[in-house]
Amino acid sequence: MIKLQHVSKEYPRRGFALRDVSFHVRKGEFAFLTGHSGSGKSTTLRLIHMADRPTEGEVRVSGFSSSRVTERDLWKVRRRVGFVFQDFRLLPGRTALDNIVFVLQVTGTPRKDLIPRAQRLLAQVGLSPKAGALVHELSGGEQQRVAIARALANNPYVLLADEPTGNLDERATRGIMDLFLDINAKGTTVLMATHDLELVRGHPKARVFELDHGRLVYDSRAA
Repeated sequence: MIKLQHVSKEYPRRGFALRDVSFHVRKGEFAFLTGHSGSGKSTTLRLIHMADRPTEGEVRVSGFSSSRVTERDLWKVRRRVGFVFQDFRLLPGRTALDNIVFVLQVTGTPRKDLIPRAQRLLAQVGLSPKAGALVHELSGGEQQRVAIARALANNPYVLLADEPTGNLDERATRGIMDLFLDINAKGTTVLMATHDLELVRGHPKARVFELDHGRLVYDSRAA
């Protein structure tokens, strides 16, 4: 489902963010991508989402290849690969429901289906009672649930998450993790970047990859 083959990424003036990284996340797997700040976690997720291209090597996700997909076809990747950010990135001044409806509109959902589908997505993340609440009225955990619902709008095969619990307290973190595990249990492949080793240790069945200075130094399946 996700495969990196000898991937390197070099930025002008910043140098290499990744060096010769190879790993494979299988369909339906839940995996953590760990490492200290600056180890290359976010760069890896951006390459998988094809928001950026590798300097060397190939990234494959859900049937798409970084060496062959065109800019014109990137929307097809977005339909199959959802992305959840640490800072939520919701539309300010809008309700939780509005934020989901907006994404559905952009992706071409028929007008008559917008509200019912948005309501189902909010129900999926346990946020139906807050559908009419403005973003600033929601707690951090609730905002992240809206962001997850938005990422699920296209029924993605793969869900990427970049430090999705980094701004949350312990209780909210548990709730978000339970939600990701439930999404994974329904068949979606999940790759979550985090520096929280306690979070990783709390889920011993998950696959774990560790990056250090842009190199893959650990794969729990190979250990």
